[in-house]
Amino acid sequence: MTPAIEAPPVAFTEANIDHRHLPDTDGSIVTNATEHSQSILLTTSLTPLLEARHPDGRFFVGADVGIYWRLTTPYLSGCKSPDWYFVPDVPGMLNGDFRRSYVLWQERIPPLIVIEYVSGDGSEERDRTPNTGKFWVYEQAIRANYYVIYDCQIPLIEAYRLDGTRYAPIAANAAGRYPIADLGIEFGLHRAVFHRVDLDWLRAWDSATGGMLPEADERTDGVTRQRDAESKRADEAAKRADDAGKQLDEATKQRDAENKRAEEATKQRDAESKRAEEATKQAALLAQRLRDLGIDPDA
Repeated sequence: MTPAIEAPPVAFTEANIDHRHLPDTDGSIVTNATEHSQSILLTTSLTPLLEARHPDGRFFVGADVGIYWRLTTPYLSGCKSPDWYFVPDVPGMLNGDFRRSYVLWQERIPPLIVIEYVSGDGSEERDRTPNTGKFWVYEQAIRANYYVIYDCQIPLIEAYRLDGTRYAPIAANAAGRYPIADLGIEFGLHRAVFHRVDLDWLRAWDSATGGMLPEADERTDGVTRQRDAESKRADEAAKRADDAGKQLDEATKQRDAENKRAEEATKQRDAESKRAEEATKQAALLAQRLRDLGIDPDA
């Protein structure tokens, strides 16, 4: 990435300077190897929620993207680059161009949430020095509604909400998580292996359901598990139907056998009845002959 020139050939003011003219990097290196993975976790888990809240797509998520809060010389002294932040109600791109930075005096909408990952002892993230300290700039200049400090080494979370002109600490709830009321979520720690790193990661939970918001792979795994469960239920239902069919076949065979036995019994009874009738007829004929011969058959 090539930074914009620090001393442009024309005089820029807040009215005519934009993200294309301002430096988009200070040349510093990432000091925490987990930062990229942590930002992926936050972005992929929160994006479905943000898209649901902003169906028009008007929101911006930045990770190590500078926020210019004042026009100074040098330019970078008026810029802070939070590790992760979310701005509502602004386009994700500007006139078809990806954002090189977020220029606050042009956009006028401050971030709702700013998050810093502690790399050292945390003093930089808590620095209240006017015009230079991160805490002061986020509180007094950028005025993000929420400021979250995440330290994966201890591990701990500190969360603040802008109350008037000052950040007020947010107390952890009974679950040990920090509510972000404007989004209906809670930030907390979750131990897991992500990108082959076993860590207490900063994660978000749904305040209404208490469920952790899944990141991309977890959603894929969840869909796979759901599909497997549905397939298993379908197989079990098919087996039950097959078993019921077999039972019906057996019952039908048994009924047919019983009907056949009943028919045989009826035939046998009819035959016996016919034989009895024939015997009765023969006996009557014999008795009549005896009478014709003058013999009393009943004597």
